[in-house]
Amino acid sequence: MASQPVYKVIFHNANQVFEVFARQIYQSDMWGFIEIEEFIFGERSQILVDPSEEKLKLEFNGVKRSYIPLQAIIRIDEVDKEGTGKISDTAPGTRSNVTTFPLSGMQPQHNQED
Repeated sequence: MASQPVYKVIFHNANQVFEVFARQIYQSDMWGFIEIEEFIFGERSQILVDPSEEKLKLEFNGVKRSYIPLQAIIRIDEVDKEGTGKISDTAPGTRSNVTTFPLSGMQPQHNQED
């Protein structure tokens, strides 16, 4: 039996970039969202503690499923094994050449002339 796939999801949230690992990811029934389930975190029995991963564990403590807006997603990869999740701050005042595509909650109306 093949092992269950592991996904690395990188997304924007406020002024931070989140990198999480999960076993389940799919398009939500709610339009414009991706659902992430079964988050994977490192073992708590490790001697060395990574503060950014601990912050991530606290952020998602008790979360069964997370809905991430499509425009917040930077990248989704299927990986061989889980890694260390992290939260990175984006530097204030820095400009990026990558901009999220603006999406509204409304479908565009098409005018048809008969």
